Amino acid sequence: MIFRNLKYDDYDNGYLCLLEQLTEVNPEKITFDNFASFINNLNDNHIIIIIEKDNKIIASGTLFIENKIIHGISKVGHLEDIVVDKNTRGLGLGKELITYLYNLAYLEGCYKVILNCKESNCEFYEKCGFEKKEAEMVKYFDI
Repeated sequence: MIFRNLKYDDYDNGYLCLLEQLTEVNPEKITFDNFASFINNLNDNHIIIIIEKDNKIIASGTLFIENKIIHGISKVGHLEDIVVDKNTRGLGLGKELITYLYNLAYLEGCYKVILNCKESNCEFYEKCGFEKKEAEMVKYFDI
């Protein structure tokens, strides 16, 4: 298994199909140029990690690092878009990915890592060492 950053070739290597196992993606609306532009606009605080095995993308997760004034000008890591291919679930890849991203956040100087998830996924994240705290609120734009 290889842990690596998202790259241009992932457009044709099933990355968008993997994300569709998580949420709505609309890959038919995403051109290679859009995808490449997205990657070009990533910065050091927006890290998308891919797990690849036998040249196939089997998992992905995002670490977004937010600079904070609180806690003495510190950083918070946000985990987003955690997904493991349905054909490889149950093998511990999700926990390995979470651990990898958590350790990366630590190395980047984050004082904590947070995430939002469905209630049905809380047990998984608790097994990864996270604890349930407070509540999530959302308000969508009508676009």
